[in-house]
Amino acid sequence: MADLLKDYIPIVVFIGVAGVIGLALLVAPFIVAYKRPDPEKLSAYECGFNAFDDARMKFDVRFYLVSILFIIFDLEVAFLFPWAVSFSHVGAFGFWAMMVFLAVLTLGFIYEWKKGALEWD
Repeated sequence: MADLLKDYIPIVVFIGVAGVIGLALLVAPFIVAYKRPDPEKLSAYECGFNAFDDARMKFDVRFYLVSILFIIFDLEVAFLFPWAVSFSHVGAFGFWAMMVFLAVLTLGFIYEWKKGALEWD
């Protein structure tokens, strides 16, 4: 029985280290955080609108649309990297499969462009 329990020691150590790191990451901001915010810190940063008090404020649908478009084209790049790395092994079928994938994404991009989804008024 003792030999069986010795096999689980690395798992227990891993869970213990993960717990200590997780707890440290949760506690550290309260210890090292800057407590006196100034107007510059509370100003709008990269989001395009001023800070608000209510977390349930309605956003313009364009924020959601841009985020969805970003995810779509980000996934395209995520599929292109492994394909490019294994390009010499995929053969003609792999090449044409990726060309079909890129054609569908290009048609989607053209459709979004024509519908004005990429315009930011």
